[in-house]
Amino acid sequence: MKERKTIPMAVRYLMNIILVAAFLTALNLLVVNKTLSTYNAKVLMLVGVNVILAVSLNVATGYLGQLPLGHAGFMAVGAYASAIFTKNFDGRLPDEVNFVLGLVLAAVLAFGVGVLIGIPALRLQGDYLAILTLGFGEIIRITLNNIDNVLGFKLTYGAAGLKNIPKYTSVLNAFVWVAVCCYVIHTMMKSRHGRAILAIRENEIAADSCGIQTTYYKVLGFAVSAAFAGVAGGLYAGYLGVLNPGNFGFMKSIEILVMVVLGGMGSMLGSVLSATVLTVLPEALRSFSEYRMVVYALALVLMMIFKPSGLLGQYDFSLSRLVEKLINGELFQKKSKTEKEGE
Repeated sequence: MKERKTIPMAVRYLMNIILVAAFLTALNLLVVNKTLSTYNAKVLMLVGVNVILAVSLNVATGYLGQLPLGHAGFMAVGAYASAIFTKNFDGRLPDEVNFVLGLVLAAVLAFGVGVLIGIPALRLQGDYLAILTLGFGEIIRITLNNIDNVLGFKLTYGAAGLKNIPKYTSVLNAFVWVAVCCYVIHTMMKSRHGRAILAIRENEIAADSCGIQTTYYKVLGFAVSAAFAGVAGGLYAGYLGVLNPGNFGFMKSIEILVMVVLGGMGSMLGSVLSATVLTVLPEALRSFSEYRMVVYALALVLMMIFKPSGLLGQYDFSLSRLVEKLINGELFQKKSKTEKEGE
């Protein structure tokens, strides 16, 4: 029997690094050469933010198997933490350092809040967890609206909005953080920690009986999901330049959840594709101003009727796996076998 050829792990990582670097370089050239208009660049920034939100929520829903509805709350924590930090240190630190530190602070605070919420919340399941996390999201929004009255000084500026936030977010750094988010989550899910999280999704009682610390891994998955939602919030703050608590209401959480469900719960590539499509589609339909939301909603309904498992189900694309199949001739063998069965 012919020995199957495999690609060493170091080569796999090198292939992915080259592919990501080529994509980011091409994207940067399009922006620098002004091939992309300012409007298209802003849409791409929003795509990057939504991809991070969808991929991060997929950890809690698709991989962990829970149903949180407070993802916009974590996004709000990150957005305001990053915005307040970068606004106060604008001019005192180099822009790049200020921006990165703001996003790191956003991730750390959102992670901490995720742990605090996750410990009591993840004792519940299904509808009960959804209601609790929904309440948490609303608590965050109301707190941001009224905390200035409690503190006695201006911090979030309440419903008036936090203005004059430095607009550090660009197409390039947004997609750099998309790459970081996807890499960290992918490597985590391929590790023993990720396998423990998947085991809990499949059967929590069986996982517990095998010695997996279910509470620890459920909180870990929930907190990592929250941390990257905080990063997305920081990028969103740097994109808009102004924040209002109303931007992080219940419908924002539902919008993120729709992206995950539409792409396929448990598929990172599906989350990336659906977040891209659902961000670009409303913008592409602006010429049909009166009917664009009808078309948008109809597309979602049709998708759920004809492909209820989402665009990709639980499938995830792997470049190294595809190259291995090409090297071993398995890709074409599978195709010819299918054709023979069809005949």
